[in-house]
Amino acid sequence: MESQEKTKKKKRRKGCFISTGVILLALTVFLYVRFYFVFGEGVKAGQLNYVVYKGYLFKTYEGKLIQSGLRSGTINGSIQSNEFVFSVADKAVAEKLMLSGGREVDLHYREYRGALPWRGYSKYVVDSIINIQ
Repeated sequence: MESQEKTKKKKRRKGCFISTGVILLALTVFLYVRFYFVFGEGVKAGQLNYVVYKGYLFKTYEGKLIQSGLRSGTINGSIQSNEFVFSVADKAVAEKLMLSGGREVDLHYREYRGALPWRGYSKYVVDSIINIQ
């Protein structure tokens, strides 16, 4: 009788370990996809509005790029400015952008599904400068 109870306890314990392992694995995959998997990459071009160094606990470089273009969905096609808000992870890239305010720039960025406080406030992270005019 005691051996059957011990066997049941061992099976329950094994089931708990397996369940915990599956939950931890699922959580790890979710966090990776949400915060570290590069969802998209691209280049944005426009006039650099600003790049600032800000934050309470985690200081990050944040910037805004103004893109001009035609507004879709209107009869006359009026001009509209589109803002691209981004973070910069590399200090050297951020300092170069700080000196280029108001200029036309082409920026390469990576898009993540979520933002991390130490990486920046935006899910778009600029990693290099392609061109400054």
